[in-house]
Amino acid sequence: MKVDQPLHQSLGLTDEELDGIRATLGRDPNRIELAMYAAMWSEHCSYKSSKVHLRTLPTEGPQVLVGPGQDAGAVDIGNGLAAVFKMESHSHPSAVEPYQGAATGVGGIVRDIVSMGARPMALLDPLRFGPLTEERNRLLFAGVVAGIGGYGNCIGVPTVGGEIQFAEPHSANPTVNVMCVGVAPADRLVTAAPDVPEGSMLLLIGAATGRDGIGGVSVLASRTIEEDAAVSRPSVQIGDPFAGKLLIETCLELVEGGLLLGLQDLGGAGLTCAASESAARAGMGAELDLDAVPLREAGLEAFEILTSESQERMLAVVDPARLDEVHGVCSKWGLSSAVVGWLVDGGRLIVRMGGAVVADVPARSLADDGPAYERPMEPPRGRHEILEDDPTFAIVDSDPREAFLAVLSSPNVASKQWAFEQYDQLVQGATVARPGSDAAVIRVEGTLRALALSCDGSGRFGHLDPYLGAAHAVAEASRNVAVMGATPLAITNCLNFGNPERPEVMWQFAESIRGMADACRSFGTPVTGGNVSFYNESGGSAIWPTPIIGMLGLIEDYRLLVRPGFPGPGFLVYLVGETFPELGGSEFAEVVLGTVSGHPPALDLAREASLHRMLVEGARGDLLASAHDCSEGGLAVALAESALAGDTGFAVSLPGDEPWYVALFSESASRAVVSVAPENGEALESLASAHHLPLSRLGETGGPGMVVDSLLEITVEEARSAHESAIPKLLAG
Repeated sequence: MKVDQPLHQSLGLTDEELDGIRATLGRDPNRIELAMYAAMWSEHCSYKSSKVHLRTLPTEGPQVLVGPGQDAGAVDIGNGLAAVFKMESHSHPSAVEPYQGAATGVGGIVRDIVSMGARPMALLDPLRFGPLTEERNRLLFAGVVAGIGGYGNCIGVPTVGGEIQFAEPHSANPTVNVMCVGVAPADRLVTAAPDVPEGSMLLLIGAATGRDGIGGVSVLASRTIEEDAAVSRPSVQIGDPFAGKLLIETCLELVEGGLLLGLQDLGGAGLTCAASESAARAGMGAELDLDAVPLREAGLEAFEILTSESQERMLAVVDPARLDEVHGVCSKWGLSSAVVGWLVDGGRLIVRMGGAVVADVPARSLADDGPAYERPMEPPRGRHEILEDDPTFAIVDSDPREAFLAVLSSPNVASKQWAFEQYDQLVQGATVARPGSDAAVIRVEGTLRALALSCDGSGRFGHLDPYLGAAHAVAEASRNVAVMGATPLAITNCLNFGNPERPEVMWQFAESIRGMADACRSFGTPVTGGNVSFYNESGGSAIWPTPIIGMLGLIEDYRLLVRPGFPGPGFLVYLVGETFPELGGSEFAEVVLGTVSGHPPALDLAREASLHRMLVEGARGDLLASAHDCSEGGLAVALAESALAGDTGFAVSLPGDEPWYVALFSESASRAVVSVAPENGEALESLASAHHLPLSRLGETGGPGMVVDSLLEITVEEARSAHESAIPKLLAG
């Protein structure tokens, strides 16, 4: 901060935003009110650069019970139950302090699910880092994975999936997203209630308030990270997973007992956000008494108490007549609970400390009336040249076997077992399909139903064509649940981009939203909520446009789950879909040819939707012996991963007349590798024909090797060694 910089600018507010605050209040704000507006009008909390675009997303459907605007979305999964899910980012804190940044990201998203009255059942973590050849990236990767495991394992929520990719643009700015899924009775969801009576108490439950996390949403999440980021460490929250577990159980017992009128996590902007949003959602105002807030240390100023992002805290709205019962439940679990305010008519948020009013602002002006910008947009310069430099038409003289091993052992394709084995994947006993599958699958207790969960995104595709990049992310996430036999229901998202004040970044963002919207409409998967993470850049380095899609699918009977591994010898292997000469943005192009350029694969949304329907129908009819998405690394990697998962080899011939490197490594969309018993071959062909999908019989499973025509032959064990040892070798330096 410059010595002569005005206070509002040091807090991240512009001169125009200060004028807007003055107009709202009819006076100058005091420094406490200014801090409150700075937190709530930050990019992280107000979505001021993104909401004009987010409004174009499809958010409604018969399955949607709760859409955007609440702490998490919810969809109907039958049997009177709702699946509650959301994804958020903790990238900026993780860049500064990887363990705590990742750990508190897990804690925060779990509390969002709990605040809806749902028990958290699964975590998924889509992660992006720079190349592991650099020591800092190795430290960030190891720290983030340890933080995820350290928090998730302690609170008893299994980490069942996610995605880990590596690219140079994420060296300075790692991308750390976390998705949580929970289940609750559909008629017991905790949502905004406009008829909460005046005088309802605001009860702060959980940990004491400290100075950690102050400025988290404005200092970290709403600005670029500079090279002296170490000075931002006080803005990184500190997590206590054991207190987090107690808070989960306390809140769920209160919800199950019907003791709460409302519940909200204290995350970004802390008490200011929770109090103003609780009041605004109820159509009321609130009075806060900061002297009643339990503090971790003496001497906290009013603005520190109001904007602290100390972890493991929830704000409950309680009927005064039930207050003693609520205190009793909190005491039973060993948690403090303090009445810090109450709801009032009039719509104002009035804050007192030491007997004096220290802030008096309209609650809605904080929660709902933040600025909305239509920022300038233009495509990045040089984009045309990058697109025209298409590797599909390159002269390739590589050896097929060497190219195959290079792609299979590349960090983006290689086994992520090193990370997954640090996570408890089985706690709660509902995990059916674990990390490494196309989608994670968890059973819904008391039913035969299961939820299939996938996270997907392609920064390379987004870099080359943000519209196609986002549409492909939705398509791949849908395909990944469909190959398991699940019907795609709805998505959440985390939209990771650079500085929105740069026109090229806003163009990338708007194009990504357009691609996501088109794909979601085609697949009938509305957007139930999510998160926007801007300012992921520093020192002239910005991440690629990286929209991450979290897909939730439903399997009616988990016993009909289809797994990716070939089940044994003697099964027929087919490719559903068609391979085109499309190497732009592919793993092969980057790893073997050394370029990220060209046009990403085309995407026929209608054909993609047909593939999803065919896969689900094939699973319900118990026709498919295995099914695996064909995406990163193309057909070669899909075949290899199916063989590795089933510990059995194959012998296949490539369809069509494309060059071997196109047939093996093109990443054309709308494809899956499936296997069936020989007696089911004709039935599969009839099913594909009924859905108007191309189908090519490739060969059969069996033997110790992977054989592709006369092009390459490698044993399953050789391939496994290359696939599983790549990440550990890089981490060893």
